[in-house]
Amino acid sequence: MYDKILVAVDHSEISDRVLAAARDLALLSKGEVWVLHLREREVALKTGMTLADESVDEASAAVVAAVGKLTAAGVSAHGDVGTTPYGYAARSIVDDAIERDVDIIVMGSRGRGDLAGLVLGSTAHKVIHLTDRPVLIIR
Repeated sequence: MYDKILVAVDHSEISDRVLAAARDLALLSKGEVWVLHLREREVALKTGMTLADESVDEASAAVVAAVGKLTAAGVSAHGDVGTTPYGYAARSIVDDAIERDVDIIVMGSRGRGDLAGLVLGSTAHKVIHLTDRPVLIIR
């Protein structure tokens, strides 16, 4: 059913539930999971410097921990840390899903309504509209 699953994680409280949902789907379908964590960066226009909210080590540690939890549960899991310009996480998630030819994207939502998501730029909202693949949103 879902041979390839992309799970997008961040440092939010929802990430544990997102990972559990991906684990359950993978166990049911005997599929593989790719854990993706994106480091969003901003570019200072005047200096051209790139600023990120977290270090590569922090991001890598989150992915290694997630892959470890999945592997311990008997799931074949892989991890990847990507970097994307601030505000382009949804596009990067969809591009990764296409590149890996996944069957479903699993990700969290902070629970904003449609209007707030539209105005504030919810990543989950954007992914749903940009992709041609099923998306499982966890709250």
